[in-house]
Amino acid sequence: MGSPSCKCDMEGVLVGIGNPLLDISAIVDEELLKKYDLHPDDAIMAEQKHMPLYKELTENYNAEFIAGGSVQNSLRVAQWILKKPKVCTYFGCVGNDKFAQILKERAEADGVRVLYQVTYEAATGTCAVLVTGARRSLCANLAAAQRFTPDHLARRECRDSIRAARFLYASGFFVAVSPESIMQLAEHAHKNGLTFIMNLSAPFVSQYYKDPLEKMIPYVDVLFGNETEAEAFAKAFNLTGKNPKEIAENIASLPKLNSSRQRVVVITQGSEPVILVEGDKVSQIPVKKLSKEQIVDTNGAGDAFTGGFLSQMVLGKPYETCVKCGIYAACHIIQHSGCTFSGESNFQES
Repeated sequence: MGSPSCKCDMEGVLVGIGNPLLDISAIVDEELLKKYDLHPDDAIMAEQKHMPLYKELTENYNAEFIAGGSVQNSLRVAQWILKKPKVCTYFGCVGNDKFAQILKERAEADGVRVLYQVTYEAATGTCAVLVTGARRSLCANLAAAQRFTPDHLARRECRDSIRAARFLYASGFFVAVSPESIMQLAEHAHKNGLTFIMNLSAPFVSQYYKDPLEKMIPYVDVLFGNETEAEAFAKAFNLTGKNPKEIAENIASLPKLNSSRQRVVVITQGSEPVILVEGDKVSQIPVKKLSKEQIVDTNGAGDAFTGGFLSQMVLGKPYETCVKCGIYAACHIIQHSGCTFSGESNFQES
């Protein structure tokens, strides 16, 4: 895979771009959900009526602050597994406020180097995580995260980070924010023979942002998604396929600018085997089954899987090993609340 094989020269090899959100997680009662017209197991975007919720959580509840946002979560997990700080650098937009400082401190404590763009026009994005028993209601307010602009990438620190990187990773969520920024990274990767990685992130990305996504796909060396995201992509792009495996194969064979490197497609299916397509080779890698009692929160599973995969990718490991580490990371994360981890990682390459 042409990547570093030792940890000594790994600083800054992976750059990620996405929407930074501070997760504000608290155990609450049903009354608070009713007050804000929320429901257990919701995952919604905040409306005006939800805006006072964030302040109420921090002032009246024993709220826990967790660095969130899909790409930032994945980079934190990758750092946890690699056990060497500043392998990962992260770009995203935050407000000029206390939440941004907490977000930065949490991410840096996990080893991620953050180079945030700061806007004075919106508050840092937040996601309220309301815990009632074993159920969670999520209410996300992107706010400042939506204000990212491509000129941030031209800042000296950012420019130097992009030049130092060997792997560049963007989420589908970010296609809705700054497709121009993603294209800058994609073109830089192509021009310099680097690895460009994307995540489909959610079905709505393929449904509503097909045009920018269509421009990016020829640059993509490695693509992540789950089975519902893959189906939405196939529908938007008129791809055939009776099942996720066939869809993954068809995505892998879409036109690609760098023909010297076959596209890798990775489709997760919850507790079913992970589909790995490397050009013409298709593998199905089994997932470790957990009991219902072991599963605390599945919300961060996809982010954790990607982080585990990326951690081995930057070490130059075979893609099957990358998938196994992704499974290991996801299994660990879903036994915790939010995208959090405990103790040292102990992934063993088998």
